[in-house]
Amino acid sequence: MVALFLHEMKQNRRNLLIWSLAVGGLGFACILLYSGMQDSMAEMAEGFSSMGAFADAFGMSTLSLATLTGYFATEIGTIHGLGGGMFAAIVATVMLSKEEDGHTGEFLYSLPISRRKVITVKALSLTVVILAFQVLCGILYVLGFVMLGEELPWQEFMTFMGMQLVMNLEIAAICFAVSAVSKKNKLGLGLGLALFLYLYDLMARVIPSLEDYIDIGPYSYANAPQIFAGNELSGAAIGIGAAVLVIAVVLSFAGYLRRDLAS
Repeated sequence: MVALFLHEMKQNRRNLLIWSLAVGGLGFACILLYSGMQDSMAEMAEGFSSMGAFADAFGMSTLSLATLTGYFATEIGTIHGLGGGMFAAIVATVMLSKEEDGHTGEFLYSLPISRRKVITVKALSLTVVILAFQVLCGILYVLGFVMLGEELPWQEFMTFMGMQLVMNLEIAAICFAVSAVSKKNKLGLGLGLALFLYLYDLMARVIPSLEDYIDIGPYSYANAPQIFAGNELSGAAIGIGAAVLVIAVVLSFAGYLRRDLAS
């Protein structure tokens, strides 16, 4: 099992490095760019805050772009949330289906390892990869604050990164279930799901008729402006997210253990 886990981590290290540098590096660069735009941020903040529903959706009506904390929450929080969701979807969607789609299943299934152990190890490696992504991005964001000599609101920052981790695990669990029941690579479906969930949260914050159903989406409890503004997180949203995660994992195991596997 250890060898299989290390093999999975080795296979995913390139994706992890690329996406961590792309998402975290972009956020880091945006933080450093803030020092050069600080003088014009006050005027921009005033203009954005008067844009009604659009400002509400991106948190610009509650946080000011004139502060680095507000800038981080409204701009970099969006980049990290969308990028993290897409990364989780990519890794999870191909985690199981790649064995059949790439015709490597014949070797894997011939090993003296039960199918239950295979999916357990893959689920564990998926969790570790997503956790590593959050840690690497978080280090880059903290480094950006340190280089600018700005104080980081640690409580809000850690809450945000923690909720992002839970959100990414929920998205990954759904895509993992897709991978468990599919013989073909459904990467497009996984990416589409991540984008749809993000757009659903955005629309629910703009369209009044969807406001009562915003808790259904995972982005609702991992919203950076809401967290950095000090607003209380929705217990219902977190509960729904945890339930979806558990159900998706159960369906993944049930589907993978019962279906016929092609080599």
